Amino acid sequence: MTAGLFGCSDSEPRPTPQPPPGTVSPTSPVPPGVSPFTGLPAKAAPVLAVKIDNVPPARPHTGLGAADIVYVEQVEAGQSRILAVYSSKLPPTVGPVRSARESDLELLRQFGRPALAYSGEQSALRPLINAAPLYPLTPGQAPGAYFRGQDRPAPYNLYVRPERALAAAPEADKAKDIGFRFGAAPEGGRQVNEHTVRYPAARYTFTWSDTSQRWLVAMDGAPARTTDGGQAAARTVVVQKTDVQPSRFKDRGGNVTPYTKTVGSGTALVLRDGESHDARWSRTTADGGTTFTTPGGQPLHFAPGQVWVLLTGR
Repeated sequence: MTAGLFGCSDSEPRPTPQPPPGTVSPTSPVPPGVSPFTGLPAKAAPVLAVKIDNVPPARPHTGLGAADIVYVEQVEAGQSRILAVYSSKLPPTVGPVRSARESDLELLRQFGRPALAYSGEQSALRPLINAAPLYPLTPGQAPGAYFRGQDRPAPYNLYVRPERALAAAPEADKAKDIGFRFGAAPEGGRQVNEHTVRYPAARYTFTWSDTSQRWLVAMDGAPARTTDGGQAAARTVVVQKTDVQPSRFKDRGGNVTPYTKTVGSGTALVLRDGESHDARWSRTTADGGTTFTTPGGQPLHFAPGQVWVLLTGR
């Protein structure tokens, strides 16, 4: 799996953007009243993760723009799937919702005990989900939170109402520090207009917009439109290189389910403010957060706002 980088021809360095008022030190956790997921003002609220389908028939998505963090994981046959994390704000509807994977369980451990909305799981995975520190919310466990849309066929038409889902998990943990730091961009960034991340059968392109001060998202060569908020866009994009290994699970077609290991360490690329920055990531325990640092070991902080994290092979 490779990631393509397309830089600008302009060799003049950009001035380092200054953090907006209220952003926090890159070396300390966010203060009360600020989301540890986005670095923006927010009340402490429960965490809901939603597993979202991402093959072409599942697009456009609904509610993706309201997520604090958007994770992208590899699934069977080289495709990708999204795990969107909500806390700061809850949209009326999110979807289309699909099934969980083993990789989700390790990834979500750093959030404490969140709620997880998903359509279901294969029977062999169920004991692992039941033993995981999370609140599993399938249509069978929270029937009032789900509905089928009429605009597309099953299985691409299952949606969840986040407020109703969290009502079924009243003790879900609130947002806490997971290692992200927000503030001014580090020095030494490389100007870049566009960056492409490739999975075996999926492609994501992030194009910098000076107008919106965000990375506009395209999937498989087409703008990633949403039904409720225009084109998907991120303030910070993280390409996190991880170990992606075959698991013991397979889908109905016999394709092996990949397992993405998110405990450990490795390299990453961070995109913010029209620049790319080399980084290293570290997560020493499943319960601990993921930190991102410069090659020199200093905390590498993100631009306040929605963060996309693409988990790719090394």
